[in-house]
Formats: sequence, C-alpha cells, structure tokens
Amino acid sequence: MHARVPLPVTRFIQAVLSALTILLSAGSAFAQSFPAKPIRLVVPFAPGGAVDIVARAIGQEIGARLGQPVVVENRTGSGGNIAAEHVVRSAPDGYTLLMGSPSNAVNATLFRKLPFNPATDYTHIGLVGAVPTVMLAGPSMPARHFNEFLGLARAQPGTINYGSGGSGTSEHLAAVMLASVVNIDMVHVPYKGGAAAMTDLRGGQIPIMFSNLSGALPAIKAGHVRAFALASQSRSPAIPDVPTFAELGFPSLTISVWWGVLGPAGMPSAVVSKLNAAINDGLTSGEMRQRLEAMSAQALPGTPEQFSRFFESELKTWGETVRKSGATAD
Repeated sequence: MHARVPLPVTRFIQAVLSALTILLSAGSAFAQSFPAKPIRLVVPFAPGGAVDIVARAIGQEIGARLGQPVVVENRTGSGGNIAAEHVVRSAPDGYTLLMGSPSNAVNATLFRKLPFNPATDYTHIGLVGAVPTVMLAGPSMPARHFNEFLGLARAQPGTINYGSGGSGTSEHLAAVMLASVVNIDMVHVPYKGGAAAMTDLRGGQIPIMFSNLSGALPAIKAGHVRAFALASQSRSPAIPDVPTFAELGFPSLTISVWWGVLGPAGMPSAVVSKLNAAINDGLTSGEMRQRLEAMSAQALPGTPEQFSRFFESELKTWGETVRKSGATAD
C-alpha cells in the first residue's frame, strides 16, 4: 500500500512547483529581453593601459551585437580591488561587468584581507585574449643569451638584480617563478610602475626584467633591450627568432597577461551565454583581430566553463608564486 500524502502537504508541493515555474518563466523572459539598457564594463586601471584598450575594443564589439552601448568605466585603486568589489556587490543581472586580468587572480593571495572571495564571487563569462610575458636583458647584462645568463646566475648567486613595476606585480612574480624553476637566486628591485623599470633597464641601471610582449616590443625592435626567452608554448610572429622557455627545457614557464569579462556571482545562465556569444563573435571581427595583433596578443574565444577552469588554475599558480615571493599588499 502507498501512504496517502496529506492534502496540506500536497498543496504546499503544488505551490512550490508553481513558484518555481513562475521564476523560471521570469528568468527566461529576462534573458530574452536582455539587454534592455546600456551595459557598464568596469576597468580597474587608468585609461590608456592595455586592460583599458582591450575593454574598449571588446565593449564596442559586444554592444554592436547586443544592440545596446557598452560604457567603459574606470575605477582605479587597491591594485584593482576597488573595481572588483564594486562589480561583485552589484546586481547579478549582466548590466555591471568587470574587465578581468591576472591581478584578479594574484590579489586573492597578495591581499590577505580581501572583502570578497575571488574564488567564489565571480561569474566567468568569457576570455578575450592574452599576450605572453618575455624575459628582457638590458645593456648592463654581459650574457648574450638565456643559457649564458643561467650559467652566470648559478655561478654568482644573489648578485644579479631584476626590476619590476612593484612588489606583487606580474613582472615581479614572473621572475620569482623563473628563479624557482631554474634554481637561481636574484635580487628584486621594485619600481613605482613598469615604465620606470623599463627606463632603467634600457639605461643599464638594472640588467634583467620581465614584461608583457606588447609593452616590451618597441624597446626590443629599437635594439634598446634584448629578448632572452618568451614565456609561452610557441614563438611569437612579432619576435620569431626568440626561443620559448619550453624550447629551452622549461615548459612550466608559461606566463601570460590575459583579459576576460567577469560578472557578479549568480548571473542567469542564459544572460551569461548571450554575453559569451557576443564576445566570441566579436573576436572574429577584422578590427578586433587587428587590435589584438597590434598588441602581439592572441584571441581566446571559448566557453564560460573553460574560462572558469582557466581562472581556477590561475588562482593556484599565482597563489603558489606569491607565497614563494613573500609579497603582501596589506
């Protein structure tokens, strides 16, 4: 015999199912009408930098495909955390988005008291592109190529200085990762920004530095600095004669500056899919391809799930590197 379900319980179940049906219908209707107003794409850094340039380019492509303008808003401060917190505290409706970069993964460990959790408080919408990191040598570095540098560094531990845009920056952490992988000891010289470090590298005040390829390319082409190795799995057409760390026997040294669109946790999946499709389609436009090529960057179309897995690996990689460096920002 089957027990009879009491009438009040039956009515409760029916009410819950009705409520769920209404919510699902409302969510579907919202996704179909999205976007009904302009979208804000928040950039954590000042206008004119790579993150800002990519945000404005992909924002234009997204807006053209969704029929609403994408307004770029620069909210600087705290290494990108002010913008990130603003976005994660916003309504998860797809109208407030974040232009993400490695700082969103680095800061998870670099800042010990973040007011939000980078591992759980983002919706990963879509990767846009990435540019590899390159190891540079200035005129004061006597070694002429990477293997010669490696022999010098191992023979004279603690005597080679390297510059960066500051403690905890990708330039600093890339050097920390190199030192750990190849077992050398170098001395960190932090500057107030990558441009100042590059100036001293060119002037011979520091012998070594890491930088993203797009920022370093003019100095490489002009012969002011030499590129020792590229931290990617394949060579760049911009500097085809420069080997990768993988070719030199260190395949784990794959370091890139990437850009991707993030939103607050809990966004409707249909809205995420709509935004992701607009990003991927936007990456096929001739203007977007030219913009990325001019930055020596590669387009990275993909699914939200692929971006989520990528971001998880970035949290792990940069977390380990930050802990090895001992760098903290608070």
